[in-house]
Amino acid sequence: MSISSSLNAGVAGLAANATRLASISDNIANSGTYGYKRVNTEFESMVINQARGAGVYSAGGVRAQTSRIIDEKGALVSSSHPLDLAISGRGMLPVMPSVLLDVGMGDRPMMMTSTGSFRPDAEGVLRTDSGLVLMGWPANSDGTIPVNTRDAVGGLRPVVLNANQTSADPTTRMTLGINLPAASTKAGATATPETTAIEYFGNLGSSENLFITFTPTAPTGALPSNTWTMEIRDSAMDPASNVIGSYELVFDDSQTQGGTLSSVTTLTGGAYDPATGNLSLSVQGGPMIVNIGGLGDPNGLTQLDDSFAPTNIAKDGSPVGNLTTVEVDENGMLRATYDTGFIRTIYQIPLVDVPNPNGLIALNNQTYQVSPNSGSFFLWDAGDGPTGSVVGYAREGSTTDVAAELTDLIQTQRAYSSNAKVIQTVDEMLQETTNIKR
Repeated sequence: MSISSSLNAGVAGLAANATRLASISDNIANSGTYGYKRVNTEFESMVINQARGAGVYSAGGVRAQTSRIIDEKGALVSSSHPLDLAISGRGMLPVMPSVLLDVGMGDRPMMMTSTGSFRPDAEGVLRTDSGLVLMGWPANSDGTIPVNTRDAVGGLRPVVLNANQTSADPTTRMTLGINLPAASTKAGATATPETTAIEYFGNLGSSENLFITFTPTAPTGALPSNTWTMEIRDSAMDPASNVIGSYELVFDDSQTQGGTLSSVTTLTGGAYDPATGNLSLSVQGGPMIVNIGGLGDPNGLTQLDDSFAPTNIAKDGSPVGNLTTVEVDENGMLRATYDTGFIRTIYQIPLVDVPNPNGLIALNNQTYQVSPNSGSFFLWDAGDGPTGSVVGYAREGSTTDVAAELTDLIQTQRAYSSNAKVIQTVDEMLQETTNIKR
């Protein structure tokens, strides 16, 4: 009968508003929780179909549907630590529980979080206080990231830092800007060789030198020869056979190109590329590119009527250094900085994305797990595809709007009281029905 359905509808209303009260209380309680995604409660009516024109209506009531709004982003809050990480845009950080460190993820579902305050533990593993371990792809020794599977967790490894680690960066490129005195190639000039030593760093961080000797060629007539022989020796090799390259240099003396290289002839050693100005040398530790300037380039080797002067010497590499700081850039590259100024990429932190973020399974500590409703995950480079960038020195704040939740709380309280009043009214009407027999 209709009066009984009114009682059931009132009870359903109490249950629905109690559910909404629970979600509001959870949101308010987590208004200061980093990375918290608020829970939204919506009501859906339940209708019992009746015959049209029957003159009787049965109340169906209401039911509550709760959902966590995971794709809603909280405001970024700045911090003072480089390993406080958040995401500006779409995507999440891959993590794993610390209890799985010894066994690995295996075939377990991908876990992720939108923000975290990661710190190295006693073994150097980056983890949060709640036991979430940051996952990433280890870099090769040269700082490049190998090709990894994007739809599986097999390539991901716990990010491990060793605060006492040292590293060396071998020299692989060098640029020479040296002026040779033009007077040395004139008729009657004394053919005095010019020598300079340029330091480079070997594979083990040792300091070595390239000894470069420039010998002028005496002219055959009254005009200057504008020609030099350049010989390069490597101090790391046996002095009896340490010549790694020799070249004949001819300089231009025209009005427009005067003082620049007009030709380079390889006598021994690696070839010269006139387009780039590079010499391909082989030192003790491996290949090295030495740039002496292209043909007609005033920034490389020059021959001007001035003294011998190394005007611009530049090279990469560094000696052995100790780790000082670690930071994550916007592309998710975890870079270690050493006290020698050397910066090396040691991990890449990919961003996890799924087709339906709101279909993820919410777990403790603001972590989420893929589910059939969320769709399969994909590991993106930060900034590629739909994903945003990684932000260091920041945390993502809670998405709870306390003012809106308090407003909803007032509405829920009024609705709960009204449903309780319906039940009280139905009870009084049923009591009157019972009194008819008296």
